[in-house]
Amino acid sequence: MKNAESGFTYPLTLCMLIIFLMFFSIHVEKLLSERKIAHETSTILQEEYYYLISVKKIESLFQSGGSIPSKGTLVYQKGNMGYQAEVPAGYVQRVNFTLCMNSGETLNGIGYFDTRSKKLIKWVEMN
Repeated sequence: MKNAESGFTYPLTLCMLIIFLMFFSIHVEKLLSERKIAHETSTILQEEYYYLISVKKIESLFQSGGSIPSKGTLVYQKGNMGYQAEVPAGYVQRVNFTLCMNSGETLNGIGYFDTRSKKLIKWVEMN
């Protein structure tokens, strides 16, 4: 009781409370950062998956039908992939892809297809 009367307990309690709040706020900030990174990673992986599936579908259409349809749209659960094929220049045909996510993001990509092997030979993502 003597220490409480001389003013020792109050500053000690205040310092312990400040230290606790500081560590608590650091951990909360770390948790929020990790959640944000996890969400962004999920979105990026989903966009890449939509690009991959679209290119594979176009490639299979090209191999089965002999040519790429000049224009089309592929509908997915969380977005739409529009594509537009240009006239082949030599042995290379360029296809412009536009991914419109339901969240409002729009991404563009260009695929170059070899008309002899009917395969994708180059991919360029424009952002």
